[in-house]
Amino acid sequence: MKNSYLSSTIKQFEYYKSLGDKTINQLSFEELQWQVHVDSNSISILIKHIVGNMLSRWTNFLTEDGEKTWRKRDDEFNDTYTTKEQLVASWESGWHCLFNAITPLKTIDLESIIYIRNQGHTVTEAINRQLAHYSYHIGQIVFLGKLLKGSNWQTLSIAKGESISYNEEKFSKEKERKHFTDDL
Repeated sequence: MKNSYLSSTIKQFEYYKSLGDKTINQLSFEELQWQVHVDSNSISILIKHIVGNMLSRWTNFLTEDGEKTWRKRDDEFNDTYTTKEQLVASWESGWHCLFNAITPLKTIDLESIIYIRNQGHTVTEAINRQLAHYSYHIGQIVFLGKLLKGSNWQTLSIAKGESISYNEEKFSKEKERKHFTDDL
């Protein structure tokens, strides 16, 4: 790996995207829109917020402030999706923007300064900030999905009661250098 930070970061983003994908795939459009109460966020609203953030942060990432003047953050908390297909297309557009911005980065770019709301960040800091932000919200999405599906939930990690067999399988192999998502 020429730059393990960049390749690892891309894999981490891909991993969190896959958790969101697998949750979305298990749910109906109505379930994606479910809110525990009027002031809470549905999965649909969380997705709209993540996408709004991604499009703002990653569009012209190295040359423009990450909080774009065209972003209407408050509107992200109003569910306006009318179909699951529209929601998924929006989700994909946000991830496409992110991956188009970070995939071409080089090691030399990592210490460059970019701005989010006029606050300077190194590219590394900005990537870390967004990775933490998205994983936070995707954790909420997974939790809501699991809550909605109950016993019909298809687990996204090691199933309850399967840790011993999972570990036995992992420890039966030779040690090697690889990312934990390589086998997923």
